[in-house]
Amino acid sequence: MKYEWRKQEKSIYLPKANPQVVEIPKMNYLVLTGKGNPNSELFAQQTSALYALSYDFRMACKKGILGEEPLEYVVYPLEGIWTTGDGSRGETLNKEALEYRIMIRQHSFITQQNLQDSLERLAVKKPNPHYEGVTLEEYQEGTSVQMLHVGSYDQELASFQTMDHYLQENNLKRVNIMERYIHREIYLSDPRKVAADKLKTVLRYQVEKQN
Repeated sequence: MKYEWRKQEKSIYLPKANPQVVEIPKMNYLVLTGKGNPNSELFAQQTSALYALSYDFRMACKKGILGEEPLEYVVYPLEGIWTTGDGSRGETLNKEALEYRIMIRQHSFITQQNLQDSLERLAVKKPNPHYEGVTLEEYQEGTSVQMLHVGSYDQELASFQTMDHYLQENNLKRVNIMERYIHREIYLSDPRKVAADKLKTVLRYQVEKQN
């Protein structure tokens, strides 16, 4: 039976349209780091590199090359953690100053050697200049607040304000993700195929109790 994250992991990937606390366990990710406008060709190429590797892993798992037995599954969605180099936020956000780490979750049995083998295969089959920057990392986000945002990425500010209000009401504060990155986004929709006002994005803060 095919493993589908939309069905088996609803609490993580399909939140409600109002903030809720959730515990995020340790996960395996393919990661790329970058700077600049996410509408740029650079961002598109980096995203393509992560998806190429993820689908290569998926095919290897389906054939029984990786893991203990053959596994068929749906590739996890693209995620990103974000900050800005110039401190701009909200309505004054300067997209050219954005700094990000984009990632796609992988199964826990994927190893560094698997990554090297996949990179060698793809260097021939589907070249991409950003493969060399990809890392395989484990990260445990822990206690977090998340909600579903429906609409364009440029309208996320209203949802972030809703989340901030929820934090105040529940004596919580944000914790920087992976040092200086301030929030996570999980992209449930393909903006090439879905109208901007119907895009679905999970917004998440890592949090802790106020002192």
